[in-house]
Amino acid sequence: MQTNVILSIAKKEIMDNIRNKWIILVSVMFALLTLVVSYFGSLGSSGWQNLGNTISGMTQLGAYLISIVAFMLGYATIIGEIERGSMSALLSLSATRFEITVGKFLGLGAVLCLTILAGYGVAGLVIALNVANVNYLEYLAFIGITMIFGLVFLSVALFFSTVFSKRSTALGGAIFLWFLFTIILPIVFVGLLATTIDFTEITMQTTLVVPDWYHFLNLFNPISVYTALITITIGAVQSSTGAGLIPNPSWYSSGLLLGVFLVWIIVFFALAVWRFQRKDI
Repeated sequence: MQTNVILSIAKKEIMDNIRNKWIILVSVMFALLTLVVSYFGSLGSSGWQNLGNTISGMTQLGAYLISIVAFMLGYATIIGEIERGSMSALLSLSATRFEITVGKFLGLGAVLCLTILAGYGVAGLVIALNVANVNYLEYLAFIGITMIFGLVFLSVALFFSTVFSKRSTALGGAIFLWFLFTIILPIVFVGLLATTIDFTEITMQTTLVVPDWYHFLNLFNPISVYTALITITIGAVQSSTGAGLIPNPSWYSSGLLLGVFLVWIIVFFALAVWRFQRKDI
């Protein structure tokens, strides 16, 4: 494996996104949304909220936005090069398909992480200047977890970029995946849970006991894992349902959820390499 080739490909991805102002625009969007949520997003109070309350307000919204950004970065990274004819030129320069995949993931991952760091970082500094008792470590943990979460969706997008034969089809696949993780899976999982509950026996004093299989199913949705990880690590938000009625089980832990993220990244990156090795160009 040629390290210089990988770094060159990664640098190209970074520079391409800098030239088209991608990093700047998305970073500004994250910063503005975070500031808006911090200042206007709290019911019953006005003015700047502390970083903990800001994290609580941004967790679900950030999950939706970052998954979109990751998909848009990665959905055409392989098939786009093939359609333009530049992939053949890249392969002719002694770069292997594995090196190309690694370089693209590192480059796009750097773009995504830099975007998150710049957007949330600038907003965090502005908020910190306007509130007291700032917990910087808590906010840095939030940014770090968010970066890892973004890499999960980037890995998934990279794999699907090797599956489709057209850029337009890959875009459709990315849109479907976003709806799958943000809307379809939560509805399906809650629907399955509802079939096990006898609503005629529920009263105001009833404590809803959620079976472990429901929490296990949520491990297959990165957005649910992200929200649960923020809950456990920072304690700023409620459960992944958003309703506060289904708390995370005791066997959920930061290590477990980070491990789930790592499995997502490794599995889909390996699938991307495997599929790209077998793809006709």
